[in-house]
Amino acid sequence: METYLLDWANLLFRWLHVIAAVAWIGASFYFVFLDSSLVAPKGDNPDRVSGELWAVHGGGFYHARKFMGAPPFIGGHLHWFYWESYVTWLSGFALLAVSYLWNPSIYLVDPSVAAWSDGQAIALVLAFLVGFVVVYEAICRFAGKPGQDDRVVSFWVALAVIVGAWLAVDTFAGRAAFLITGAMIATVMTTNVLFWIIPGQRRMVASLQKGEPLDPRPGLIGKQRSVHNTFLTLPVVFAMLSNHYGFITQHEQRLLLLLLLMLAGALIRLFFVRRHGFLLGKHGHPWPYAMLGLALIAVIVAVGAPTKNPTTPMPISASDSFARVQTVMQTHCIQCHNAAVQFKNVRLDSANDLKRHAQAIYQQVVVQKLMPMNNVTQMTAQERDLVATWFKNGAPTQ
Repeated sequence: METYLLDWANLLFRWLHVIAAVAWIGASFYFVFLDSSLVAPKGDNPDRVSGELWAVHGGGFYHARKFMGAPPFIGGHLHWFYWESYVTWLSGFALLAVSYLWNPSIYLVDPSVAAWSDGQAIALVLAFLVGFVVVYEAICRFAGKPGQDDRVVSFWVALAVIVGAWLAVDTFAGRAAFLITGAMIATVMTTNVLFWIIPGQRRMVASLQKGEPLDPRPGLIGKQRSVHNTFLTLPVVFAMLSNHYGFITQHEQRLLLLLLLMLAGALIRLFFVRRHGFLLGKHGHPWPYAMLGLALIAVIVAVGAPTKNPTTPMPISASDSFARVQTVMQTHCIQCHNAAVQFKNVRLDSANDLKRHAQAIYQQVVVQKLMPMNNVTQMTAQERDLVATWFKNGAPTQ
């Protein structure tokens, strides 16, 4: 019953997490597009509008305007964009808790990397999330002034991401390392919204309501953090999704694959950001960024390609492949998939069960290499080849 309820919690939190993330990323991308697409208003500009945009959607026209100084007035409802970010992080942490933190020995620990106890593994996850925020804040506060040294700050932030990913891969099981790398970056993105972007905007509104001159610093800080967030978005999404693909997370060069794919995501995001300005003639075509991102992905595909087994496996006949597959299942799978413990409602301790789950076994063990979880039992390439042969022979049970 516990496994059943955890599966439901996992599904519902994942559903909420995806919905909130779509809303947050969509709002973020829209405002980046808006900033890049604004043009100076024509004619007199008594309201001191710095840029405007006309758009058509849903059978009507929209007229967006941006005031860099104080607008003449703020009428009607002032909409704030922050719950999308908070719900994304809260649902993501809940999802992390009901899966990885609930079963740390299964999801977080790989003895071949580091043999942490359950308590140590959980504490390390929390330390990664908090520690990366502390490092990021130190960089933003001391590496340069917002609006003046943004490239210097961005360099140090990128270096912090590299070091954080390296430490995660050196600390946790491969699948968990990718997820935690994404989680620590996502935590920074949400703290940017919580502690800097929204408070800065609230101070601006308060100054307007009191008739005081606007302090430019909160706006500059908020702009810097918003830029960081938009370029971190695609790397985070990749890190979160890639943990479902064992051919990446269990690869010998998984750290290199993770870093290069996150860099490719940032370059592709840069292409789209600059493309908005290119369409208005503000700068040249950003195609080199997209080409470099795609080239990196091609390199990654080549680097990650499986190498052929240096030893030629012994031919396996259909008649004896089942007996040998049963031995593999007894060695690596029965601990979590038996009559007493049916993880994910899968049982593999009988011939009928093996036949019934043959397709899933082939997919999880051979194609995606997700099972055993984090390869904690050290299943060999030859054993995976054996399962593949058994499945391709029709999954015989005699």
